[in-house]
Amino acid sequence: MLDVGKRAGGRSLAQWAINELLVAHARAGRSVVRLKGGDPFVFGRGGEEAAALVAANIPWEVVPGISSAIAVPAYAGIPLTHRSHAASFAVVTGHEDPTRDRSRIDWHALATGIDTLVFLMSTGRLSTICAQLIAHGRPADTPTAVIRWGTTEAQTTVVATLATTAVAVAQIGLTPPALLVVGEVVALQTQLRWFEANAPLVVEPLSQRTTEQIETR
Repeated sequence: MLDVGKRAGGRSLAQWAINELLVAHARAGRSVVRLKGGDPFVFGRGGEEAAALVAANIPWEVVPGISSAIAVPAYAGIPLTHRSHAASFAVVTGHEDPTRDRSRIDWHALATGIDTLVFLMSTGRLSTICAQLIAHGRPADTPTAVIRWGTTEAQTTVVATLATTAVAVAQIGLTPPALLVVGEVVALQTQLRWFEANAPLVVEPLSQRTTEQIETR
């Protein structure tokens, strides 16, 4: 077993080195399992690793998984689609390739054209993400949820708005791993919360306009 997991801000093996490990062990005649959380082809770099195997003429197969982008909101009681609230959703990275000189994210399209947005790896950029969405047309009072350690006993959900999300998360010192959900479906969380149903509910005023609910387990 080789630990090559990546963590924001921490030391980890470079992607090219992981690719070389896969190729080297396969060429040594071993059956190699590259175990990932969620789905390997959803922001898991599975495509890059598969391409490295193709280039090395090594046969491979992929076992699809359930992405945290879908599983974590479900555990927080947030359906990404709903006939009355959302007919579309998008999954967006909160941490783009730092070597790129331009962002691939079309903020205007996301802000005005998609009902529900899920940002992965977004904790360190909450202020920027929320500010971009507001600047490109998303109402500042759009409901949001930041969910940490989803599907585990340590799951914590912070419910706020685009305008107050960053402040709410900072107030309780929420740290990665967490994802951000933006959209009207977040309002259903109050009714549909099931996994954290018995967790204590702390209510704190985060702005003069609204009283936001911060949920902790």
